[in-house]
Amino acid sequence: MELTQADLNGFYGTANWYRHPLCKTLIYTDGVQFLGEKGAYWLIDAIASYQREIARRGGDMLRNFQLWELMLTDGKGAKLTCRADTDVKPFITQEIPYTDFPFSIKLYVEGDVQTQICLMLPSER
Repeated sequence: MELTQADLNGFYGTANWYRHPLCKTLIYTDGVQFLGEKGAYWLIDAIASYQREIARRGGDMLRNFQLWELMLTDGKGAKLTCRADTDVKPFITQEIPYTDFPFSIKLYVEGDVQTQICLMLPSER
């Protein structure tokens, strides 16, 4: 995957919105679309796949704001977590045995999980 953190530094706000095909309440920004185009649609899909569970069991905080972190673990694997804030225990933890994603990253989801939520880079908030 040819992607660097510097590639994401130019994204502030968004000019376009993209709707996820499997999670109709999830839209995402230009920066997230760029991640997908660089080979990380799997990450967008992973986040989308948990939205139904968050809507059912996530509690009020997670229904309105989600902090997603992909943390590289051993050079080959990663851990994907979702929490309501940095100092809160993760609601979701997924071990990813192999990824070619080049760095750890944080993404935000904001909105109302029942109606519409937006996945974005922190700089696009």
